[in-house]
Amino acid sequence: MGDVPEISFTSPLVGRAAELTRLTGVLERARGGEARAVLLAGDAGVGKTRTLDEITARAAASGTTVLTGHCVDLGDVGLPYLPFTEILGALAADQRFAAVVAGHPVAEQLLGGRTDGDTAGRGGGEGGRLRLFESVAALLGELAGVAPLLLVLEDLHWADQSSRDLLRFLLTRGALQRPTGGAAGPRLALFASYRTDDLHRRHPLRPLLAELVRLPVVERLELRPLPDADVARLVRAQRETPLPDATVRRIVERAEGNAFYAEELVAATDSTPDGVPSALADVLLIRFEQLSETAQQVLRTAAVAGRRVGHDLLRDAVALPEEELETALREAVGRQLFVPGDGDTYTFRHALAREAVYADLLPGERARLHGAFARLLAAGDRGPGSAAERAHHYRESHDLREALAASLEAADHARRVGAPAEELRHVETALELWSAVDAAARPAGVAPVTLTLRASAAAAHAGELHRAVALTRSALAGLGQDADLELAARVRYTLAGNLLGVDDLRAALTHSREALSLIPEEPPSATWVWAAATYVMATARQADLVPGALRIGRRALKAAEELGVEDARADLLITMNRLDGTNRRTPPGRERLREARDLARRAGNAPVEVRALFNLSLGCFESGDLEECLDWAEEGVERARRFGLLSAPYPLELRYLRMLVQYTLGHWDACLREAGESAASAASPAGAYLVGPRLYVTLARGGLEAAERAALDLLAQPFDWMGTLVAGVVLTDAAGLRGDPAEAVGRARSTVEALTDPGGVPDVTVRLTALALAAVADAAVRLRLTGDAVGAERWARTATDLLAGARASAREGEAGLAQGPEGQAWLASAEAEWARAVSGPDPAAWEKAVAGFAFGDAYERARCRLRLVEALLAADRGEEAAAEAAEVRREADRLGAAPLRERLDELVRRDRPADHAPGSDRAAVLTARERDVLRLLALGRSNRQIGEELYISAKTASVHVSNILAKLGAAGRTEAVALAYRRGLVAAEPTARG
Repeated sequence: MGDVPEISFTSPLVGRAAELTRLTGVLERARGGEARAVLLAGDAGVGKTRTLDEITARAAASGTTVLTGHCVDLGDVGLPYLPFTEILGALAADQRFAAVVAGHPVAEQLLGGRTDGDTAGRGGGEGGRLRLFESVAALLGELAGVAPLLLVLEDLHWADQSSRDLLRFLLTRGALQRPTGGAAGPRLALFASYRTDDLHRRHPLRPLLAELVRLPVVERLELRPLPDADVARLVRAQRETPLPDATVRRIVERAEGNAFYAEELVAATDSTPDGVPSALADVLLIRFEQLSETAQQVLRTAAVAGRRVGHDLLRDAVALPEEELETALREAVGRQLFVPGDGDTYTFRHALAREAVYADLLPGERARLHGAFARLLAAGDRGPGSAAERAHHYRESHDLREALAASLEAADHARRVGAPAEELRHVETALELWSAVDAAARPAGVAPVTLTLRASAAAAHAGELHRAVALTRSALAGLGQDADLELAARVRYTLAGNLLGVDDLRAALTHSREALSLIPEEPPSATWVWAAATYVMATARQADLVPGALRIGRRALKAAEELGVEDARADLLITMNRLDGTNRRTPPGRERLREARDLARRAGNAPVEVRALFNLSLGCFESGDLEECLDWAEEGVERARRFGLLSAPYPLELRYLRMLVQYTLGHWDACLREAGESAASAASPAGAYLVGPRLYVTLARGGLEAAERAALDLLAQPFDWMGTLVAGVVLTDAAGLRGDPAEAVGRARSTVEALTDPGGVPDVTVRLTALALAAVADAAVRLRLTGDAVGAERWARTATDLLAGARASAREGEAGLAQGPEGQAWLASAEAEWARAVSGPDPAAWEKAVAGFAFGDAYERARCRLRLVEALLAADRGEEAAAEAAEVRREADRLGAAPLRERLDELVRRDRPADHAPGSDRAAVLTARERDVLRLLALGRSNRQIGEELYISAKTASVHVSNILAKLGAAGRTEAVALAYRRGLVAAEPTARG
């Protein structure tokens, strides 16, 4: 590298005292053995890098080893583990750490050296990926044992998925974990920065951030825009000679609290008439154009390389004599557009500067420079990781032949290091390029169908199920008439498996049957075994096909055992467990599932292993063994996390199940902490239903409108079985709480219809029906109180129809299985609500429902107890009612279920004789307008409808309704109407409808 002076930032760090104090505290705790991580968030240019520079300088001065890795924007090209590779490269080049690094071959693996045979291929790649993660954690832990260590990751918003997965591992199970037994942990801190303004709703970093901030070792620190006073101080500090006050004010106004904007505006004041350009891009280019032609040429070339570029690579690309290059670099560094970094590299001072320079290139100039970088990277020995960079540069230079070859090489490297998302992107790039490259120039031994099938496998492994379906359909369409039968079968059963993942059961059955018909059963082959396994899974929900599926499944199990195809055998065991009577709820069934888990784990097939763990967990939930359910769910989520499968279907359902158990047990605050906002921003749209347990808590705590809005958002997305279920439960329950029985019944029925497949009605029919019956019973009770026998009878008939469907569902069950404790409890609740609707509250029926939910559902047990209080009061069993009311009150207070507590208080008040006495009614103070609203309320009108009839806004109508509830002492609309009829405030409507 030439003799270029290192020029440090001269700008003072303004307005970040509180943030630096907080970061310093984290470092001090880390030096004491309490490992911590901080996610440093902020808009581009707000000062993240400057703050990190300051704190890393302080850390280094105190004896802390600082290691920094940068994430780079390469468009849609993934470069696996880039920031960690940079860190390991710095370690490998530093003699101080030579002994430590030598003891950890992971450095050599990531830096492009030896790749163990264990990490090659599809099966071993997952195990190699875990060993790689554990080795990185061990290396960092050992370094932290020598001296306190600060790990800095910059620009996390550009991180590749593999780097995100490794970061997740380090923070959840790796280097930052404190040992058990109270011993001090590693002396390690990790600071990672990212741009908040780059994180659109579907940005892949969002779900990871939501997950990480819940960890006890992680905290988030947001750098907000600077106050105007601090920006003014910063502006004035940029110049030795004072700027006019008017100029400072204009810069402060334009900068809007962004330190980088302010500095750039100050730097451009001499070149613009008024000192303030109209846009930041203009500012950046004005500063750039102040450089000499040679310096501009160097920066244009560097912008094509990326934000960071090595000296030698830049020298070769710009093709300038060394002396001229050094002069140009000195000029760019002096202007603080370029900054010299470690390892003979240069960096644009800010990514925005690089982006502005790159955007200003002419198309031909951009293509020429990309081509130059591609050829230089190809000529040098830069390791297998450079293939991704070469693919990017070749594509941008329009050299499609070389771009195709480099993309396939990059995909192979991504597979070896266990980075399925990056493999998918590279293979899809190759597919896009395939038809544009002459046949003679394409790589030998590669065909479009197998390449598409490979992309499908990578997509499925990365959890992108809809993308996997689209890719396998494309592979199927690409099969010729003379296609190899084994390949044709493999494409079809792969498509069938992916279709099962997106709940397209009919199409899955069709393609799995076609796959099975293409391959002879004798002699046995792995292809036939997998085709049979997929077919058996596709038929599992269709009762008329189960006998034939059982015969095929048993033959396939025998063949899998003979051939030693352990993961296919595991997959078959899981499916057969559902079909042959053992099932996941019984001890023999769980033993078979444990066998399947072990077989899949030995075979290295993580998706099948997680499927086994999901069935173990769900079987425990269905049996009422909630604590054991949590244990299996935790193991399943952890295994999925290790192999990058958290967005795949079974891991998503395990995460939902884990939160559902917390909700069921009444651990609502823990449920909310885990759910947070991450479910709504899941990487896969299919994971949106993870919001479910949070919505259940929100609804129970009185957030009716918020829960309904979120449920409707779920229904607005492409069909997802679990999402539809969650939305149906929330909307049915919410309609009942609003006192709208017709809406509750409609929601329950439409949800059951949407969830019903050819195998029959789903088990969730019972729960949905019980929720709808609660609303129907409320309506029947209200009409009976007002003397409307006809209306009450209509709702009684509706209740009878609903109960018949619930009984049929409970009798048939999923695959003929009897209802577990949860299903039996919901059926008991449905039976009790039916009796309430038809003849009045029955204490014995509600006692049975309360006992049914004793398996662990705290909230539903309390709701049934409230109904039992009502039934006991109606039976004149006051002492028993008081005892049950005390239990409801205690549980409602513990859960924070204020609406439940309010309904209980109203029920007790309503039963007191004083409440029936003339003159005791607070309703005497109702205004004339409130009486009009009450009359329409009794007719079942919504706030909007009330507003339309009375020519007032819906908001005003809502205020009147709230006042009426308060004056009547009612907890809800239904109770208010019932009280109004009882007290003669409204007359019974003879035409009331059920």
